[in-house]
Amino acid sequence: MTPTPLKDTSASTPSRNAILLIQCEDRPGLVSRMSSFIFENGGNIVHLDQFTDPLTNRFYMRLEWQYDKFLIRPEEFHAVFTPLARQFGMEYTLHFSDYLPKMAIFVSKLGHCLIDLLSRISDGDIRAQIPLIISNHPDMEKFAGIFGIPYHYLPINRENKAEMEEKELQLLREHQVDLIVLARYMQILSNKMISEYPNQIINIHHSFLPAFVGGKPYHQAYSRGVKLIGATSHFVTEILDEGPIIEQSVIKVSHRDAIEELVLKGKDVEKVTLSRAVRLHLQHRVLVHGNKTVVFE
Repeated sequence: MTPTPLKDTSASTPSRNAILLIQCEDRPGLVSRMSSFIFENGGNIVHLDQFTDPLTNRFYMRLEWQYDKFLIRPEEFHAVFTPLARQFGMEYTLHFSDYLPKMAIFVSKLGHCLIDLLSRISDGDIRAQIPLIISNHPDMEKFAGIFGIPYHYLPINRENKAEMEEKELQLLREHQVDLIVLARYMQILSNKMISEYPNQIINIHHSFLPAFVGGKPYHQAYSRGVKLIGATSHFVTEILDEGPIIEQSVIKVSHRDAIEELVLKGKDVEKVTLSRAVRLHLQHRVLVHGNKTVVFE
């Protein structure tokens, strides 16, 4: 079978927009000042979302504007904007819609999340390029070949785990990866890798956290006679399965569902939840503060 490389979906973005993500302590005049800054420099705002957490008085904003006629060149933006950011104590990041991010996918033996992501990217539903797939098993290599993506099989055991992860890091650095997606990758990442990619590693957990942790979650759900099962997609932190949550989904089940049917329904909800989380992150709609997220949908 001839490999079919993933399409470059950058052509689907007709113009260049800038996306500014901001968080700081809430103060009067923030929205007005930011709107004026964009207007004074020739920008046209196309989206503006904001939220203030009443418990922490923390202000969050996602501001998107057309950059084609903006008076500040991209390489000069930080120098010009920094005084305003300091005035309000802002933490901020700037992104551009015409940049096609590089995403590495880690997978083990289960391929439903991997195949779903590759299909959505090929169709242009998720804008990203996949320079590599990494796995501790050879099972998914055939699917990487169908989509024309290099597949790196790095078998891991207790004795070689540090060595294999160093090879993974070398590959990620070589390809200048922006995001790592754990598509049912059944290995615990080291603190070294997590610290090198803060809030840049997305995992899918096969339950609606916190519930039924550990092995065979659907068997546990079956034994409890649950009426809903779910999945949770979150950023990876040093504390296992307790990182900031990006997306959660549930699906209804009943006493008529056998374990096999729960597993099938679970796979469906895992695919949808992970793809939504990846899309939200790549569209720069997720702001992280501590162990919580603000998601502008």
